[in-house]
Amino acid sequence: MLLKPENSQVFAMDTARDFKPDKILLWRKIVDEPEAQRIINLFPSVKVNLIEQQRYIQSKSVDAGKALVAGKRILMIGQTQQFVNHFDGRLGANVRCRPYYKLVPISNGCPYYCTYCYLAFVYRKYSPFIKININYDVMFRQIRKVLQKGNGPISFNMGEMLDSLALDHITELSKMLVPFFGSLSGGYLMLLTKSCNIENLLLLEPNNHTVVSWSLNSSYAVSQFETGTASLDERIAAAKACQEHGYRIRFRIDPVILHFNWQAEYTELTDKIFKHTRPENITLGMLRLLPGHLSLAKSAYGENVKNMFQSDLTEQGTDFKIRYNPKDRIEFYKFIVDTIRRYDKKVSISLCRETPQIWRALGNLCNFGKCNCLVW
Repeated sequence: MLLKPENSQVFAMDTARDFKPDKILLWRKIVDEPEAQRIINLFPSVKVNLIEQQRYIQSKSVDAGKALVAGKRILMIGQTQQFVNHFDGRLGANVRCRPYYKLVPISNGCPYYCTYCYLAFVYRKYSPFIKININYDVMFRQIRKVLQKGNGPISFNMGEMLDSLALDHITELSKMLVPFFGSLSGGYLMLLTKSCNIENLLLLEPNNHTVVSWSLNSSYAVSQFETGTASLDERIAAAKACQEHGYRIRFRIDPVILHFNWQAEYTELTDKIFKHTRPENITLGMLRLLPGHLSLAKSAYGENVKNMFQSDLTEQGTDFKIRYNPKDRIEFYKFIVDTIRRYDKKVSISLCRETPQIWRALGNLCNFGKCNCLVW
């Protein structure tokens, strides 16, 4: 049962379960694959376009913002030879991150309309579609290969380049991946989502090798900047259901947006987390954007995106992204850590892609070795 919102007008409803593409692009080489036909049959009224190459470029007359929005309703079914990508944690001299593996069975984004999403800048009009790569035998083989070469526990993050669960009712990836990782000794599946699409997860036998994490934000930020996603209450209710079912759960409060009345809103968020769940980790991160993102977002989503910039983003890191100034970031982090500690003295708290300056300012308040993308 979902939590009842205190004010239903504040929350956006999760639209992923109603996802229906405007068009389907099917790579001709896999036209007879059973998995391709299964997905196509879910949308009998949608026209299927056979393509010779796995790409689709919008007309030059369509600007990047409009292509971005249109691409969220274009579904490509194809294959890839690179499901697993290693991220070495290197983001330059003044941004810290840890190494992990990205797992990318779905590429080019998701059906949600988050105005701050960096994937919008990565793909823009050059790859404006959601792509499902169905040659899963290659995926499983690549995961095993990584584990054979690695030492110790290895996490495979399926939330960096996509929303892990938004389209799970279409792909049914969780039905394959959760049991698969449960059979491995050193591999861990890390799911990250803004969805409440957990029906498949609740049909499965949970295991210690799957961690389900929700990206959370203030009610205001959800309603203004995360259009189409599950509401805050829906996400927390989904996390509660998964935890009660036996899954390990975490939260990622990221990207924090310093909007009007942020102290009260993020206090309310923390209260809701601990009223209903007990996460093993909370990772914190603040708004960071590539220069020029505002103009792309305005083209895609309109003038409302200006509300993201009630505080200036001035500091540019070696990952080329601009951020709030250090003083404002430190103020927020100390505030939210103190708020979390009122509820739980032991839960691990970490920071996402922050600078050594911020880590030093926070001292031992956060743990660099225990963050959302790592397993312990």
